[in-house]
Amino acid sequence: MNLEQEKEIAAKEAVKLLRDNMIVGLGTGSSSFYAIREIAKLVSNGLKIKAVPTSNKTKELAEALNIPLIDINLINSIDITIDGADEFTSDLILIKGGGGALLREKIVASLTKQEIIIADSSKEVKQIGKFKVPIEVIPFASNYALNQIKILNGIGKIRMTGDTPFKTDQANNIIDADFGLISDPASLSKKLNEINGIVGHGIFIGLTSKVIMGKGDSTVIFD
Repeated sequence: MNLEQEKEIAAKEAVKLLRDNMIVGLGTGSSSFYAIREIAKLVSNGLKIKAVPTSNKTKELAEALNIPLIDINLINSIDITIDGADEFTSDLILIKGGGGALLREKIVASLTKQEIIIADSSKEVKQIGKFKVPIEVIPFASNYALNQIKILNGIGKIRMTGDTPFKTDQANNIIDADFGLISDPASLSKKLNEINGIVGHGIFIGLTSKVIMGKGDSTVIFD
């Protein structure tokens, strides 16, 4: 079994949790693609849901697959969100944002009663930090944020698309910051939150209900 098959197996397991009349958050990234495709099948077979996308790319995919959408500003909570992660630990600390949608993903996760992360077996780690921490920053504050990250013993680089900075759906920049293996994610998260100009970062703590990991031809559940 390859990693793509593991993502698909995890996605098929996750969508079993959906019920009629739920508000469903749709994640962004390669794992979420499989979940969205499975959700579209359920909708075509009569499942009645309304979905909140975490990125413009996800919105376009959901619309193409005829998944009904609802504006996040018209709701006060989301029943279940199915999203992916770049790294996760067994105690459900994550790094997210490799796809650049971390700010919307964190907002959606904060509104969600049951945040389900689907992943292949390569994403499980004992300690987060091998994957760089994506940090969304307003362009005006990019250099300031880079210097503040350096004070926190991180090495940051602005994510580029060719010769120009990558832009998020909010027209912000992403700094990918290497802190090495992170021994105290909660402390680092708090310090990053205190830097002016940073609007979000990819350390997710206390937001995940369950990780469904594909492993071979089955799944492993982390609650």
